[in-house]
Formats: sequence, structure tokens, C-alpha cells
Amino acid sequence: MSVQLVLDSKSTLGEGPSWDSEKEVLYWVDIVGKKIHRYDPVQHENTTVELEQYPGTIQPREEGEVILALQNGFYFYNWMSETLEPITDPENHLPGNRFNDGKCDPAGRFWAGTMNLEEEQDKGALYRLDTNLEVTEKLNGLSISNGLAWSPDHAYMYHIDTPTKQVVRYDFNMETGEITNPKTVVTIPDGQGSPDGMTIDEEGMLWIAHFGGAGVSRWDPENGERVEFIEVPAVNVTCCVFGGKDMNELYITTARKGMSEEDLEKYPEAGGLFKLKTKVRGLPSYPFKG
Repeated sequence: MSVQLVLDSKSTLGEGPSWDSEKEVLYWVDIVGKKIHRYDPVQHENTTVELEQYPGTIQPREEGEVILALQNGFYFYNWMSETLEPITDPENHLPGNRFNDGKCDPAGRFWAGTMNLEEEQDKGALYRLDTNLEVTEKLNGLSISNGLAWSPDHAYMYHIDTPTKQVVRYDFNMETGEITNPKTVVTIPDGQGSPDGMTIDEEGMLWIAHFGGAGVSRWDPENGERVEFIEVPAVNVTCCVFGGKDMNELYITTARKGMSEEDLEKYPEAGGLFKLKTKVRGLPSYPFKG
């Protein structure tokens, strides 16, 4: 399997992709660039909106809208009216933090985590925004709250706190949205970068982006073993999501942030959006139902 460059965007910190199955478009962000994107693979058109704060992630909502986790909380954005509508900011008392990665669960709730702007340890948390727009803190003491995924049978939620180099599995109650019984199921070995964003396929295997590790890996959370590793022509691989008509195209975001001149010469396409045709189908990006 080989990775192809879709957009040579040279993003400072490309991140947070999701696939809108209804519209068949990809949403993604450049956090440091303060941009949100909508990519139409059929037309090969990328629409960009510049914001005044850092976006962490973007996920589908209903007709013409998306939900965002930005530096200052949760927002709705309407592509047609080009309006940004604030929902709530659970960390307005923490100006040194910003929202990072996030995703909607199978019931349509929006989960997103925070981190300190200077990457100080243990300053972040994971929040759940319910469909009635009430927000609850679910985890705290996190450093860089990152990748999220739910198992195909919706029995488990997986979460990454990047500096731990681990994926933690929680028992997930689909009805209430509660998470219990944390268990480490994957540990990234030293020398392979740090686990960043994550997605999952129909077989329940986790696909993990390696920041500083120049690739994406596929893991079996049942035994903690790596199934395969796919090289990406960028040192800092940030996130991945399945998309396409048949849900067998893995879109991969990357970053130029923190790269040396030597690295940039070696990886000139760093910061681009990439795509990988896979032999397995991925699970969808669930839309927000609020």
C-alpha cells in the first residue's frame, strides 16, 4: 500500500479530519494556521475558512453545518451562511489551554479534549457535549488529549493522551455515554514517535498517526500487537480518518511544525493532506445530533 499526496497544503499543523458521508466531503483543520477546510474529492476542490482562534477538530452536523472544538470552546459553523455560533466554553477560566482533537460518538455526542498551549503536563481534560448542549468533564489530568475511537459494537471507547504513548480502552455505555474500567491496550515503542490522532476499521483494528514517526500504524487492541506500518512522506503525521464512497480511503493529515531545515528538504510534502487506499473498510465519522 502506498500513500499519495492529495493536497500540497504545507499546513503548519494539519489535524482533526472527519468524513461527511452524506455530502461525501472531508473536513479538516490547520490548528496553528487558524483554518478550517472542506475538501471535495470529486471536484478536487478545497474550501478554506480563516478563523480568529485555533481550531482543534471539525466534525459533521446536520445540513450545511459542522461542529467545532476551538481554542475557546465549542461552536457550530454554517458553510452556507458563513456564520460561527458559540455553544459553550467549559475552560473559559483556563486561558492558557485550547481544545485539541475530538470526535462524535455513535449516539451523536461530541467528545473533545484540551491541552496547555505551552504543552505543560497534566493541564488538559476530556469533555462530552451532549445533544442537549450540556457539557460534562469526563477525564482530567491529561497532557495532550488526542485520538478517539469507538469499537464496531460500540462496547468500548479508545483514547490517547499523547505523552503517555498509550491507547487506553474504556467500557462505553452507549445509552448514557459513561466510560468506566480504563485499561491500556496499546503502547507505542520508543523511537517510533508519539501517538497522535486515531481511527478504527470494521475489523476493530486501530489506525494510529505517529507524530515524529513518519507513518500510520494498524494495531489489534485485543492483543496489543502491531499489524502493519505504512510510511508517510512527512515526519509529523497527526491524524487519519476513513472516507470515500466505499469507506476504504484513509485520509491522513500532517504538519510542518517543529521540523528542521534538513527534515523539510527530506520531506518537502510535509504539511500536506495524503490518502491511502486500504484493503479494509473504516467506520464512519458519526455526525453530531444536537
